Amino acid sequence: MKKLQWNSFTKKIYVHASAKKLYDLWATSDGITSWFLKEAEYITSTGNKRDPSERFQKGDSYTWSWHNWDDKEEGEILEANGQDYIELLFGGCKVSVKLEEKNDVTIVILTQFEIPEDDDSKLKLHYGCSNGWTFWLTNLKAYIEHGILLNEKEIDLRGQELAGYQFVNM
Repeated sequence: MKKLQWNSFTKKIYVHASAKKLYDLWATSDGITSWFLKEAEYITSTGNKRDPSERFQKGDSYTWSWHNWDDKEEGEILEANGQDYIELLFGGCKVSVKLEEKNDVTIVILTQFEIPEDDDSKLKLHYGCSNGWTFWLTNLKAYIEHGILLNEKEIDLRGQELAGYQFVNM
């Protein structure tokens, strides 16, 4: 077994869906806001806004916002092969999503890497994002396989200082 490190982590989950369906749920504004984000906007490298159903491409920039969190995340799409691999700048590091079809299921493999190793990054990017991605991948599976969302959208948790570290469905 590889030794756990502060500069990266990997999360995996099997989902009963095709790689194509899952890719669209990651690579379009309509898709990613159905299970993960409140809003997602993708801008082409020439400055045009992508249609919500249009897949992002390598070189696009993005702005993401969540339910129950006031900050926005801005980054760049580093790779997008249109089938089974996405990589983006996220929170000062990188995130990749690889989709591997195995029989009737697809394994979603999310890796966050190039995480700085200062104490703030260990807490927010390694610990915080590792916990967050565990929930969001579970939310994706619940949405695809059972048609339900587990994240909190009705109760405003933003006034609670530690909500992002305590609530599992934020």
